Amino acid sequence: MRSLDIGATGMLAQQMNVDAISNNIANMSTTGFKRERLEFKDLMYQHLSRPGSTSSSTGTIVPTGISLGLGVAPAATYRIQEQGTLAQTDNNLDLAINGQGLFQVELPNGETAYTRAGAFQLNGDGEIVTSEGYRLLPGFTVPSDAIFVQVNTQGLVQVKLPLQTSMQTLGQLQIANFINPAGLEATGDTMFLETEASGAPAVANPGADNLGTIRQGMLEQSNVDSVKEITMLISAQRAYELNSNVIKTSDQMMDTVNQLR
Repeated sequence: MRSLDIGATGMLAQQMNVDAISNNIANMSTTGFKRERLEFKDLMYQHLSRPGSTSSSTGTIVPTGISLGLGVAPAATYRIQEQGTLAQTDNNLDLAINGQGLFQVELPNGETAYTRAGAFQLNGDGEIVTSEGYRLLPGFTVPSDAIFVQVNTQGLVQVKLPLQTSMQTLGQLQIANFINPAGLEATGDTMFLETEASGAPAVANPGADNLGTIRQGMLEQSNVDSVKEITMLISAQRAYELNSNVIKTSDQMMDTVNQLR
């Protein structure tokens, strides 16, 4: 019976749906996290009678035919790019992007990764780095005697030094944007890598070319909506139960056939 396999595909698909939802819920407090949505597609069809075929020698056309679907399968996970709430932290190394764009981070292998998580710190050399120690690009070294660091909305990084009235400029922070951010490859640690699907990064100063601006002393919160996720979780659970009922019903029908005398 086809329904056994169809019900099984439905259960497997909803199991993966619950996996995606649970990952969203687990990252409700992850800085810069973007929630994911699982999309589905129907599988191939078995055509017992094709629409448009002739049903007689006089050329009459079958209007609809008979086509039986063979189930469902996950098609893609789509990352929702909606901006999360900006929360004030009063830490001058916490940065948030208000609008489009991603911070550029140098990985140990020399590759450039991209992230919305702006909880930066200083390492032993005074460089501004992520919590994993990866350098914020294009690279900024804060003097050891600096009183405080200032990053304006356009990404200009400056420090206040003792016995100096004017600010000393360390460099210009640039952020990147992609024509298809959903095509970036997630690597963990709230970081992404460029792929052919995402396209090449367009790098510019914050506030230019429709990019967002920098907010110092703030962090972007996860864009996970707990109410929506719980609602989707309930729907996925009900869909899983219905698909399991399809298998139970098919089993009962087969048992009925086996008991025929």
